[in-house]
Amino acid sequence: MKKLLTIALVLFVTNAWAQLDRSKLPTPSEAKEIKIGDYEKFELKNGLKVILVENHKLPTIAWTLTMSTGPITEGDNSGYTSMFGPIMRAGTTSKPKQVLDEEIDFMGASISVGSSSIFGFSLSKYKEDVLDIMTDILYKPAFPQEELEKLKKQNIAAIAQSKDDPNGISRTVSAVLNYGKDHTYGEIMTEATIENISMEDIKNHYDKFFKPNVAYLVIVGDIKKKDAQKLAKNYFGKWEQGEVNKEVFIAPVKPTKTIVAIVDRPASVQSVINITYPIDNKPGSADVTKLSVLNQILGGPSFSTRLVSNLREDKAYTYGANSSFGRSRYSGTFSTGASVRNEVTDSATVQFIYELERLRVEPVEQEELDLAKNSLRGSFARSLESRNTVAQFALNSELNDFPADYYANYLKRLDAITIEDIQATAKKYIKPEQAYIVVVGKAAEIAEKMKAFGEVKFYDAEGNPVEDPTKEVVSDVSVDDIFNKYIEAIGGRAIIDGIKTFEYSSKATLSIGGQSLDISRTVYQKSPDKFLDKTVIPMMGETKQIYNAGNGRVESGGQKMDLGGADMAPLKYLGVLYGERFYGELGYKVSYKGIKKVDGKDAHSLTVEIDGLTVTEMYDVESGLKVQFDMGAAGLYSLSDYKMVDGVNLAHKLIVKTAQIPMPLEFIIGEVKVNKEIDDSIFN
Repeated sequence: MKKLLTIALVLFVTNAWAQLDRSKLPTPSEAKEIKIGDYEKFELKNGLKVILVENHKLPTIAWTLTMSTGPITEGDNSGYTSMFGPIMRAGTTSKPKQVLDEEIDFMGASISVGSSSIFGFSLSKYKEDVLDIMTDILYKPAFPQEELEKLKKQNIAAIAQSKDDPNGISRTVSAVLNYGKDHTYGEIMTEATIENISMEDIKNHYDKFFKPNVAYLVIVGDIKKKDAQKLAKNYFGKWEQGEVNKEVFIAPVKPTKTIVAIVDRPASVQSVINITYPIDNKPGSADVTKLSVLNQILGGPSFSTRLVSNLREDKAYTYGANSSFGRSRYSGTFSTGASVRNEVTDSATVQFIYELERLRVEPVEQEELDLAKNSLRGSFARSLESRNTVAQFALNSELNDFPADYYANYLKRLDAITIEDIQATAKKYIKPEQAYIVVVGKAAEIAEKMKAFGEVKFYDAEGNPVEDPTKEVVSDVSVDDIFNKYIEAIGGRAIIDGIKTFEYSSKATLSIGGQSLDISRTVYQKSPDKFLDKTVIPMMGETKQIYNAGNGRVESGGQKMDLGGADMAPLKYLGVLYGERFYGELGYKVSYKGIKKVDGKDAHSLTVEIDGLTVTEMYDVESGLKVQFDMGAAGLYSLSDYKMVDGVNLAHKLIVKTAQIPMPLEFIIGEVKVNKEIDDSIFN
């Protein structure tokens, strides 16, 4: 009997499977209200609102104290809020930072401070010890001056590096254009604003915003409500209220036409494109979920989006393209962009605009819509696996005045979105004809073509308007005049002709992921055309670039590679000692390109063509000194800090920017030897 039942069951399942239409996806069941999870709310007499999420699966507790500050405009002291947390965390009037760190490490706990928050986490048995430290920091911060000075130095160094990060430049200039430099969301940190920051700014921020009546304490973990109420009252009940005057947010003015904003980065072989403008996308609004679905289709975080399909898979313009509709209680921004090769910058922009327009004029496919919804469903479901999600949802609901069932009904709102909703939302929010097209790249190669998209304007890395760097200023100076003035500026014809050998050593520091690598570089030159560049990078070994009377090679890691033609041209350019004296004899083609700006100063621009390589040289108009030369993919070199050595005026600072290294290397020249014997064998 048992065997017969088994056979019958197998036949039933087989028959049912055979009748399924496997060419169609199964129809999902109707979305239901989700049980997000329970949380408790209570308020202390001083106005502190407490949100409790009990979770007893693990014996740990997290405490997050958050101040609702609203927008904060820092003005001429921009950057102090980013420093506030580390300074407040750097010790109290009763315990220095070292003691706090030792106590926290002993418990295996963690405590951090932000510009408007304090966070603590530990095993539940240490809850009162953690609260002791958290409230010691809250009530009695020492604000040590030495911490401020240390952070100012770190931030200034970071700003110097970020000035050559094309993605960072794009973000900065986009913010400045969307909001303006005087706006909360448009102001930027500079060396000057960092230097302006004083401890008074830090203390004023603390006095103004760290008040219980604008604060929320979120407790998540292994604790009962009764204990949470007791601890909250004991540790935060005596925290005194205070008046908090929040800023009035000023809505940004949207562009009325398309503006192409170009930031010239001469060393770039790629352009960073960002099409952007402000939008009103407040959390909880009627369109917020529709915009999430729209973005998922256009360029959300996956490889199945329209932008990826077009610009990566079809056109091979980029590795990845993305988009976002920023969400904020005050103001968000729409952004879409990618990094592309200089030569396809305009073509890629055409495809971005094509995809934006297509969403407005063509209904999306049902399959696309379903795929986007399923992706968002999955993300939402995964977020619920974290015990912190319930607490974050509760805090968001408080800050944004959401209805009690806002998150519970998320899937219902998601499922209700139709093809017509997506097109209507696209028509409402997608405005490429009223956008900033921010492009960070080599202006000489991209500017002219980008005029097809709108008025072209030029900016520096801080979003300040600048003159067109591609514009040639007519001058009656000749190439020979420029070279002669340069030779005189570095010592004169007799001195330079008398140089037979030249050797110098230099060092630079490369910072990556919080680690610093000291790079050493030694250059040997022997007249007329012998050259050796020996560079040593820790953990990577030694690399040699050698040029010897028409022959060139690179040695690295025990491997040798001979160079020829265009590959050898950069070494040939570097290998001829003071070749400016006789470019014509070498067969180089030199052209004058007018006066352009280098670091804000006028400089004569020349192009030197060598075996397929075009080098752009810049000579300071006033001093005559060479201040820059650009070898394209082989790197851009900036020269400064000229000093006399044995009658020769030599640059003692060399900043090298290449496509291979994401930040500039600043080499400081150390020992210099002129006309010291160099054995020919090192060039062989």
